[in-house]
Amino acid sequence: MTLTGEQFIGFEPKAQGQTSFQAVNPATGLSIAPNFVEATSEEVHMAVQKATQAFLPYQQLSSEQRAIFLDAIGEHILALGDQLINRAQEETALPQGRLQGERGRTINQLKLFAEVVREGSWVDARIDKANPDRTPFPKPDIRQMLIPLGPVAVFGASNFPLAFSVAGGDTASALASGCPVVIKAHPAHPGTSELVFRAILQAAEATGMPDGVASMVQGGSIEVGQALVSHPGIQAVGFTGSLKGGRALFNLASQRPNPIPVYAEMGSTNPVFLLPGALKERREALASGLIQSVSLGVGQFCTNPGIVFGVESEETNQFLAQIERELPSLAAGTMLTANIHQSYVHGLGEVAATEGIDVLAKGKDHATPNFAQAAVMRAQISDLLQHPELEEEVFGPSTIFFSGKNKTELLAAANSLSGHLTATIHGTEEDLMDYQELISILQQKVGRLIFNGFPTGVEVCHSMMHGGPYPATTDSRSTSVGTLAIKRFARPFCFQAFPEAVLPPELQDANPRQIWRLVDGTFQQH
Repeated sequence: MTLTGEQFIGFEPKAQGQTSFQAVNPATGLSIAPNFVEATSEEVHMAVQKATQAFLPYQQLSSEQRAIFLDAIGEHILALGDQLINRAQEETALPQGRLQGERGRTINQLKLFAEVVREGSWVDARIDKANPDRTPFPKPDIRQMLIPLGPVAVFGASNFPLAFSVAGGDTASALASGCPVVIKAHPAHPGTSELVFRAILQAAEATGMPDGVASMVQGGSIEVGQALVSHPGIQAVGFTGSLKGGRALFNLASQRPNPIPVYAEMGSTNPVFLLPGALKERREALASGLIQSVSLGVGQFCTNPGIVFGVESEETNQFLAQIERELPSLAAGTMLTANIHQSYVHGLGEVAATEGIDVLAKGKDHATPNFAQAAVMRAQISDLLQHPELEEEVFGPSTIFFSGKNKTELLAAANSLSGHLTATIHGTEEDLMDYQELISILQQKVGRLIFNGFPTGVEVCHSMMHGGPYPATTDSRSTSVGTLAIKRFARPFCFQAFPEAVLPPELQDANPRQIWRLVDGTFQQH
């Protein structure tokens, strides 16, 4: 498949713009052909207009038709074969095995949402039947279910060129809910984005989807994204990226004449708490595990453990001494883009210059483009309380270990935290009993609490929560991973006193889809 560098306005390719850009191989610093044309405001408008026109016919398709479409997208992505993996590797410097695994995750996400759509209970159908004999006033027949919001703007993420990008979780969940999508491809991997989007178009054409069910625009400037979010036809936004970028889109969407929800995942430092019993039992494994987690993917995961807490003790000293011995032999890795690398180096320098911070150890250096050294720093909990900016994410392979004098200081540190995606507790059963208050505190700070593991790695399943209080996300009630994500792009809608014949199948008395429903206060499937 030959890359063209165009916009895709539904089924129609366009390239009206005068500005173009190229992808850059982060491992060499060299540009990669072809040129990609930046979308004009007119092209953004046309894409949203087509999505708006496609909304009603797409919404009216059967659940089975939407599920077939989602499955077909996965099949066409797989059919891209080595071309997709090779292009993604060239644009991101990610290893082949990582990209193959991410492709599998992307396809499995699509299949999982197809299963959810086929089963159908996600619409949360609720029925309260009429009671005309109720006094003093008769009770009307009231029936409610979730319906799609409308066209959704999806922003591809830099650190997951497949699973959080063009056909990633935001696109899959929006399409599953019945919403057309307009995708803003990430400029760091435009070729990968075009290949995946062409797979979406092939699937749409093969399964008879309406023109405009999916469009994609390219652009290296912020104007393209701003035009997309500002367009009155867009009804919701899915975003994964920095706090600065996510907050800018959130503010823009809030200032519209008709404000819309922005589901932005904006970064996290994912605090890890090492309790005394765990350090006594397995400090060596914990030290090695922390190094692996911090450096995994050159630290370019939103679940990277960026801050660690422990109580001062001999075991804590031995834990840190092991990190000091092992980290210098860790190889440096290529970061995704030059900008990400520059931000990491700058952020690391600012943290290291903060009063109270000591650099415990660094990994190997490498004098080639965009290579990043891992770093572990240490400080006291009192330093964090005095400098709360130390909690902020430095996107890359680094972490800070904060020591506290006792349990009271550890709990104070937990109380001081802002919102994060995850928190982790390493401990024994006795530790958990002694630190029950810590569990309660962390439930107010994060979306997922992990016991005796590390946060890197997010399972795609029905019960996963990948979200958290601000500033981790703009809405702590939602997740960007797992099947609950489908509800971000839907809203409750109520029918009152409607004839049976015109109700959606999900709300008809016969329950032809055999979904689970809340009928007169009782969940049932008949």
